[in-house]
Amino acid sequence: MISSSSISDFNYLLPGSSVAKYPLRQRDESKLLVWEKGQITDQVFTDLPSLLPEGSMLVFNNTRVIRARLHFVKSTGAAIEIFCLEPTTPRDYAHSFAQTSSCCWKCIVGNRKKWKGEVLRMTVKRDREKEIGEKGRRRDGGTERRRDGEQGADCGEVVVLSAELVGELEGGYEISFSWNNSRYTFAEILEAAGNIPIPPYLHRESEEIDLTVYQTVYAKIKGSVAAPTAGLHFTQRVLKALAERNISCQELTLHVGAGTFQPVKSDTIEEHRMHTEHFSVTKELITRMITHSGSLVAVGTTSVRTLESLYWIGCKILQNPAIEPSQLNVTQWEPYREVVAEIEPKVALQAIMDLMVAKDLTTLETSTQIMILQGYQFRIISGLVTNFHQPQSTLLLLISAILGDEWKRVYAHALASGYRFLSYGDANLYWV
Repeated sequence: MISSSSISDFNYLLPGSSVAKYPLRQRDESKLLVWEKGQITDQVFTDLPSLLPEGSMLVFNNTRVIRARLHFVKSTGAAIEIFCLEPTTPRDYAHSFAQTSSCCWKCIVGNRKKWKGEVLRMTVKRDREKEIGEKGRRRDGGTERRRDGEQGADCGEVVVLSAELVGELEGGYEISFSWNNSRYTFAEILEAAGNIPIPPYLHRESEEIDLTVYQTVYAKIKGSVAAPTAGLHFTQRVLKALAERNISCQELTLHVGAGTFQPVKSDTIEEHRMHTEHFSVTKELITRMITHSGSLVAVGTTSVRTLESLYWIGCKILQNPAIEPSQLNVTQWEPYREVVAEIEPKVALQAIMDLMVAKDLTTLETSTQIMILQGYQFRIISGLVTNFHQPQSTLLLLISAILGDEWKRVYAHALASGYRFLSYGDANLYWV
């Protein structure tokens, strides 16, 4: 059951001086606060491999941040910002990024009052020499394909990108994008014309450095408008140390939406409508989770939301074996409904595996609206690597599901000890 809670109970004073506007020069030299059974210790992130039991499993979110902010200028001089959130036509991210003439996206529009509905245009200059290698190969939306005969294409081609307002959607607008050169995919257009959408609470414009440091070293699949920031601390040095301790590193994909930045605006938590995020998991990951017997540690709150959602998806399948994959999305309060009989996590995961085999699926793609807060019983994860989160945010609510009211003492200790907060800040390791 869900208890009534005031969001004001999850407020704390966060001085601007404690917010890290830039990352450390060396990612893995950030501080690491460790909490286990009420005990707080201060470490450095490079200590993480030695703090995990040998044979543990880490699960990362391999999503890649896209250059989602597009700045158009009207003939009158008015600036219109279009912030791409998620594709609508086609709905699949990879398919949308691979389009070569047009696509539609749900977007947030900045300075909307100045946009009367006319078609917006910008010129985009592409440097072909940087894109095309000796064999004419390049990456589009996380996949690689060959286009023969392009080695001789002109460098510095100019493409005109157009944006047309289609209509309103919940939480934004549908925008139709089109461009006049079919040799370019939408992924390439964004790469050339867009800006990395760093978090608004940094109170600065994105800079050249953000193109590199606001991505994890293992980022692969394009689609996020915000980085899964717990992963920003990892380096090849840390990953090598994990491998040496026989710690398995697995991946899933959840595309982080703009909702991750939104504070809870309702007075009570129960009135808040949680945002939906799309994710995909492979049959290989499910298999490894079923056979794994050690600690399973999620890297980031997005990984937690995905992994815990898998449990409830497995329960759905067991309760309705004829269910279709398109019906497996997890709703906001689904985990808090009364369960007739508690289902073991590996039994739930096996149900997913059986469905994937029956449907001949190598990847399960669905979405989650799960809201994790105090009172939630974790079924899948043993621990969490994460950052420090904003006051009155759903991410802080998730942390309180692990720490209970201890989160206040943990955050007070971090502030007093000079920890750096939010996306470019320091890290935590919490044990469930």
